[in-house]
Amino acid sequence: MVDALSDITATQRIESARRPVAWWPVGLTAATATLLLLITSGGYGYHRDELYFRLLSQHPQWGYVDQPPFTPMLVRFGIASFGDSVWAIRVAPAVLLGLTAVVAALIAREAGGGRAAQSIAAAGVFSTVALSAAHVTSATATDLLVWLLVLLLVVRALLWERPRAWLGAGVVAGLGLWNKHLVLLLLLCLAVALLLAGPREVFRSRHLWAGAGLAVLIGLPNLIYQVVNDFPQVELAVAVARQEGAGSRLALLPAQFTLLILPPVWIAGLVVLIRDPRLRRVRVIAVAYPLMLVAVLVTAGRPYHPLGLLFGILAIGAVPTERWLTGRRGRQALVTAGVVLSALAGTVMSLPVVPEDELAGSLPAERNETVADQVGWRQYVWQIGLVYAGLSPADQRRAVLFTGNYGEAGALDRFGPSIGLPAVYSGHNELHRFGPPPESKRVVVAVLREPPAGMLGPCTAEGTLHNTPAVVNDEVGARVYVCRPAASWAVIWPRVRHYS
Repeated sequence: MVDALSDITATQRIESARRPVAWWPVGLTAATATLLLLITSGGYGYHRDELYFRLLSQHPQWGYVDQPPFTPMLVRFGIASFGDSVWAIRVAPAVLLGLTAVVAALIAREAGGGRAAQSIAAAGVFSTVALSAAHVTSATATDLLVWLLVLLLVVRALLWERPRAWLGAGVVAGLGLWNKHLVLLLLLCLAVALLLAGPREVFRSRHLWAGAGLAVLIGLPNLIYQVVNDFPQVELAVAVARQEGAGSRLALLPAQFTLLILPPVWIAGLVVLIRDPRLRRVRVIAVAYPLMLVAVLVTAGRPYHPLGLLFGILAIGAVPTERWLTGRRGRQALVTAGVVLSALAGTVMSLPVVPEDELAGSLPAERNETVADQVGWRQYVWQIGLVYAGLSPADQRRAVLFTGNYGEAGALDRFGPSIGLPAVYSGHNELHRFGPPPESKRVVVAVLREPPAGMLGPCTAEGTLHNTPAVVNDEVGARVYVCRPAASWAVIWPRVRHYS
């Protein structure tokens, strides 16, 4: 009874201390992030994932073997609205990152943060991972916004005892399932944390269960797709864990201190959630974070998978940071300098700031593979085209292109038709489901990092991919083969399928 009364009192104190939304600094931060992305969106070139999404967008489905349909359809929307260009598909993610800054600020406000706290929270979008994800139209950009919206509504439901917010959280999570299933991990960790740290009485709320029902109902079509197709994303996750699990596990803990700007702020968030009685009802967020780390470690997930939850903790940590700054000019200057320098570092490390001809060997290219993977695609297509042009007219009529990964396939689909290249096929992820070439196509120009080893019949190496700036990425060193399959495509095609 005493605990319940103290919780009510704490909630009333938080609500009475609720500050106005700091629209001017928060809006300026959000607009700056969006404009920065738009201004730099034409730099370098497509990322391999964008080329893949563009290819998938030509085949609308309820889901794909490696992801739900939202991001490919976002790319399709960009192309339909602004034309088939790299800038066009990057407009929507730039806007989404601006919205993410606003939602982060609102979380700080819910926890009692004023102008400074909301500004610090919003500035979190200038971290390297967030900027990189939004710059190259990745599913992570949308996922980050989804997670923060869920956390905002969870804070409202728990801290202010506004049970209808559970319905909103369910709607957002259900929509998030159309983008990435990772939001299920957030919901699971929050549920377990509620059981461990409370307030457990929320499990008696009909609004909570109605919200869970809405999440399932809204996300049901894509979940049905997974069931009907024997859970291909589970198979993909197992394959990725097998290939990259050891490295991901080793990088998980160190990565937590580089995912966001100003790590002391999110550390303060963890501390205040545990120790401050005014935030007792939302300490579930702090408990969910170590649970998230364990889950990512066990499943060999990507080191950046906890980013959304960590961002929410940073937003809450901005509140005690604001109190620490009050009346201390030296501290204010220190934190301001830290935010500015961190934002500049994030910008340089993630956006096309370094000229392409100076990129080789630079810190962004060496430490952020997202940067390196935007270089050379049009040149690679020309190099593949030279091998195709070297075929006899008879062989050209019987030729198809085959690639080892979806980035190469997407680049050939984007740039190949303009130089007269034939259709492209691949066994990588969803592209395998698009089917084999016609049996009449008996000459294959194949782009592979590993020798074909007889899979495509006798092959001869005719070229090696490279880019003029000498930036090292996954395509550099791939060989271009001319192969003449002896077996039928019906025999070959099941053997070339692979997930990564």
